[in-house]
Amino acid sequence: MDKYKRYMGVIVFIIAVALMIYVAVSVIIPQYNEWSGLKSKVISVTKTLEEKRQAKITIKKRLQKLQNSVISSQKKIYSPIESKLEEDTLFFTLYSDMIEMVRANTIKIKSIDYKYNPSGDAFVKQKNGKYFVCDVNMEIVSNYVNLGKLIQDIYQYPYYIKINSIEVIPYEQDKKILLSTISLRLYAHTTPEVKITDLEDDTETLDDATNPLPQ
Repeated sequence: MDKYKRYMGVIVFIIAVALMIYVAVSVIIPQYNEWSGLKSKVISVTKTLEEKRQAKITIKKRLQKLQNSVISSQKKIYSPIESKLEEDTLFFTLYSDMIEMVRANTIKIKSIDYKYNPSGDAFVKQKNGKYFVCDVNMEIVSNYVNLGKLIQDIYQYPYYIKINSIEVIPYEQDKKILLSTISLRLYAHTTPEVKITDLEDDTETLDDATNPLPQ
């Protein structure tokens, strides 16, 4: 009996240490798992924010390049073939070409709406009846490559199209897919273009032809 009493203190110590380890593990492991979960969420959110930031930078660079190219280009404002056309008919060619550019780049249109003659536009403010202006606002689904190709196509289009704004949001379930809102401004003369050979002393028309494109 005395022999067992000799080891009793050691046994009690071992049991106490085991209990302490059990309690520590019971407390620490759930906290560690919670910390790991929070860390994963932080990493995921940080990655998403970085992807959005990079996407925004990429789009801004392309838009700036497009804007600079437009400023230095010799783009013309669209002129109809016939006179006295209604707004819908007047913009038919531009509408058709624009929609074709979107579809040709395998971009899906979720929604689209139009607004004629926005009051803040420089040409609308002239109120001389020489121009029609139309804002086309679209929600589209694409990837980075196809959106970039669309912007390039708009730049290469022979008639002037202004990009009012573009907002790009990566899809939550697949960051390669973009949910974008893009606003384009279309310009058209209200009457067919008058060729120089048909002019005699129409200095007003000649002066008007040199008007700078609205930025």
